[in-house]
Amino acid sequence: MDMTTYGVIGCGAVGGLYGARLQQAGFDVHFMPHSDFDHVKRNGLLIESINGDFHLPKVNVYPAPETMPPCDVLIVAVKATQNRLFPQLLKAPLKENGFVLLLQNGLGGEEQAAAVVGPDRVVGGLPFLCSYKAGPGHIKHVDYGHVKIAEYKVDASFGGTTPRMGRLVSDFKQAGFELEPLPDLLLARWMKLVWNVPFNGLSVILNATTDELMANLDSRVLVEKLMIEMLDGARAFGRTIPQSFIQTMLEYTLKMTPYKPSMRLDHDNRRPMEVEAIYGNPVRAAASKGVALPHTETLYRQLKFLDARKNENG
Repeated sequence: MDMTTYGVIGCGAVGGLYGARLQQAGFDVHFMPHSDFDHVKRNGLLIESINGDFHLPKVNVYPAPETMPPCDVLIVAVKATQNRLFPQLLKAPLKENGFVLLLQNGLGGEEQAAAVVGPDRVVGGLPFLCSYKAGPGHIKHVDYGHVKIAEYKVDASFGGTTPRMGRLVSDFKQAGFELEPLPDLLLARWMKLVWNVPFNGLSVILNATTDELMANLDSRVLVEKLMIEMLDGARAFGRTIPQSFIQTMLEYTLKMTPYKPSMRLDHDNRRPMEVEAIYGNPVRAAASKGVALPHTETLYRQLKFLDARKNENG
């Protein structure tokens, strides 16, 4: 089988890391950075990682998606705040059997991608990753890195395990990352929210890192209440997340290198936060089934306020 050709839209903490590791493993990779085109073209990509540092002095980099060559897999790793630009960002040419691998937080991204490329050409990806962009073309990977993947289905039915998922698993294994194929994308999305909802939002509102949130009794209570609400949200859609999963996520976080989640970094750097994808969409989805998520909605309104004030102040 020929090696997979990858396109990467977004060259930050997620796309930059996975794309660079795929290129290092010998795959043909083509990058379209969100903001560092000139720097990456001149200097390549620098990765500082728990799995070993490396520098790619030369990468294939393009100023616009439509200038990229045809690819088998288009990794879309921009923040969900950019999804309104999908009609432009997903113009990168796909080969006949090519598809999009969407690596994003929150709910609703696959539907937006499917509206552009078609529902049969979207696979959802959920990275469990501690990584951040330290500067132009410079990624720091501090912990974890495995990814759960599942086929997108318009009716949210089970997608099963498909040959293209197997190919992704094999390719990412060569690049040093574990991919776990799952049959149910909707369940996987709610499971990812179990961690994202408490730690992203509270890191902003309480100005705290993950270890600080875990060490304080009062913030720990908030974390667990928010996690329980994600189980309630999943249950509203007929998905069961076991109560034990909360303890698993707490234990992961205790072992994690102290970390500022992506939303905290976006807030600190005065960038738009993924408030709608991680909070607004789950709150509205649960409400459509008659289920309230009061702690999550409180956090949602607080984050909306901070985002609005940041915009007002320029």
